[in-house]
Amino acid sequence: MFRQWLALVIIVLVYIPVAIDATVLHVAAPTLSMTLGASGNELLWIIDIYSLVMAGMVLPMGALGDRIGFKRLLLLGSGLFGLASLAAAFAPDAGWLIAARAVLAIGAAMIVPATLAGIRTLFIDARHRNIALGVWAAVGSGGAAFGPLIGGMLLEHFYWGSVFLINVPIVLLVMALSARFVPQQPGRRDQPLNLSHAIMLIVAILLLVYSAKTAMKGLVAPWVIGGAFVTGALLLTMFVRIQLRAAKPMIDMRLFSHRIILSGVVMAMTAMIALVGFELLMAQELQFVHGFTPFEAGKFMLPLMVASGFSGPIAGVLVARLGLRTVATSGMALSALSFLGLSMLDFSTQQWQAWGLMVLLGFSAASALLASTAAIMAAAPKEKAAAAGAIETMAYELGAGLGIAVFGLLLSRSFSASIILPEGLTGDIAARASSSIGEAVKAAQTLTPTLAEATINAARTAFTFSHSVALSSAGMMLLLLAVGMWFSLAKAGKP
Repeated sequence: MFRQWLALVIIVLVYIPVAIDATVLHVAAPTLSMTLGASGNELLWIIDIYSLVMAGMVLPMGALGDRIGFKRLLLLGSGLFGLASLAAAFAPDAGWLIAARAVLAIGAAMIVPATLAGIRTLFIDARHRNIALGVWAAVGSGGAAFGPLIGGMLLEHFYWGSVFLINVPIVLLVMALSARFVPQQPGRRDQPLNLSHAIMLIVAILLLVYSAKTAMKGLVAPWVIGGAFVTGALLLTMFVRIQLRAAKPMIDMRLFSHRIILSGVVMAMTAMIALVGFELLMAQELQFVHGFTPFEAGKFMLPLMVASGFSGPIAGVLVARLGLRTVATSGMALSALSFLGLSMLDFSTQQWQAWGLMVLLGFSAASALLASTAAIMAAAPKEKAAAAGAIETMAYELGAGLGIAVFGLLLSRSFSASIILPEGLTGDIAARASSSIGEAVKAAQTLTPTLAEATINAARTAFTFSHSVALSSAGMMLLLLAVGMWFSLAKAGKP
């Protein structure tokens, strides 16, 4: 028994940096913008490439674990994660960091199914297995929730690459302990990997996200944007058709024909979009507009992190008593009201109101997440529970990646349209300053003190307005979605 729990500690230990890395860069966005010279568009890719690549790779990596055994997959994924962390920590430019984050995501996509397979294999007793899964879930949600605070603490005292360097000693320790204490698991050589399908899905997602981002910026030729969109849409269509015809598909697409499962996927993605997108916007406003340090920004958002990280047990009781429909729609509606309230606040003078609304947002969005899980797993046939769980994992990761993209696009478009720059700026500097607040701050460093101050003030005013527009737009969309979920889940009772 002791060996089982020791193995659990080992495999969960490496899951901590995987969970943290999903959100650790949120408070680092201003720092990356200044030190690496990352543009607003590059900044979004640096942050959301991790979740988007992980969403496409987690299923085939699970199949790889079945093929070679979870211990080998854990060691392979940990090694890749550690090497990618080193590459990210010493990245000389934004392009290098984006590539390193993509490799980090592949390592993470190996680690996550390896940890789950390890728990299933090590704990035969159902009661012990449920306890172990509870520990795993707490580490995952807690790591993601507290990622911005941990990132802020490191940036307060060290250079930005330290947020990746802390992964290396953890990975080395886990690999050494795993080799010694984690038991071997026999693999199944007949298990198909479907790597080509995963690559097709990732390329389709990235092309569609790229076309949306560049279209909103308006800096790329329309034929390039159209070509990227059409190619991405065709690849996605091909992927769906292949999955429907495959004897052993990577994703069982037929599950999406179940209305409650589809509703659960939409809820999961929406809740993650709300939480992740809001954290990124808040981190930038607190630092660029209100002059917070990264650590101060992380502390300011602590109520949101605590509420989302510890709302699981309460939300579980509510789902059991009130039913999926009530909890899901209430969660989305309260999230919408939180966004609308936050869009009207001044975070410098109305901190208590902001903290109260962040607690409400964290709890309501996390409740919607739990309701989505319950909806998917309750509606899926028993023989397809694993496939439904895989779809849920993909929905979470896609939501995290799309949250950064959606909120980033809303913010970018509104900022460029609303900024009123002072007279006297050259065309090139004016174009840079109107693209994002980070670019405006960098451009101001080349100007005279008077002109620099006027440029920064204009950027801060435009960013505050754009932040309000993004939050209020998201709030209205969530309200409409809550109404849709109320009707969609009409037949969903208590689990």
